Amino acid sequence: MSGFESVMFWVLAPIMVLASLGLLFARKAVHAALGVAVVMVSLGVIYLAQDADFLGVIQVFVYTGAVMMLFLFVLMLVGVDSADSLVETITGQRWVGLLLAVGLGVLIITAVGSVTFASPVGLTQANAEGNVVGIAGKIFTQYVWAFEVTSALLITAAMGAMVLAHRERLTPRPSQADLSKQRVRDYGERGKHLGPLPSPGVYARHNAVDTPALLPDGTPAESSVSRVLTARGTVQSPRELADDLREVARNDEELTR
Repeated sequence: MSGFESVMFWVLAPIMVLASLGLLFARKAVHAALGVAVVMVSLGVIYLAQDADFLGVIQVFVYTGAVMMLFLFVLMLVGVDSADSLVETITGQRWVGLLLAVGLGVLIITAVGSVTFASPVGLTQANAEGNVVGIAGKIFTQYVWAFEVTSALLITAAMGAMVLAHRERLTPRPSQADLSKQRVRDYGERGKHLGPLPSPGVYARHNAVDTPALLPDGTPAESSVSRVLTARGTVQSPRELADDLREVARNDEELTR
């Protein structure tokens, strides 16, 4: 390796090892997915440093930008609690998983130990017609079986992620009639407003979403504005509305004179 490649390797390799350990020991699924994304991006940079431009770009755009981010967004939207991992839906799955992990580790160590590194001349001959053509020739001729098995493994992983993120509904979905009955019950028990809520800006000077509607007695209706705007503090206060009303009344008096 050249000096630049060596520097990139020794900088990115510790980061990839730490991110891999984060995948194993992270308490939250989102943090584990972020660790995998860091490993994939770092691996793509190493590919680019090795002049494997096609592999580096595919690693970053496809695996990191599409596949891994899709899993991350699903976990963030659906939400997977860390306590779910303590519940075994299939008896003995942890021991089977541990046995398969040990077997995979032995297989990887054996494969890495038996690797013979090709000379730069062989690498030059493989990329004689271009990196993309060389990769395609290897994938669809010599390693076509391994490529198909890997694709099946990725599909299985995607299905497993969907199964883990799926949540069964504990109660039946309420119908429109059920929602209407609940609304009437809330009106009788809690005194909630039965009809539709007033729109923002009704009977107010400013017809905007951040302006509360005014009730017949002149008081602002807090339920007419979004709770998000109220939490942000962008809703006009009753004092500002009262000042506006006084200004409107004063303008009306000046016009009638």
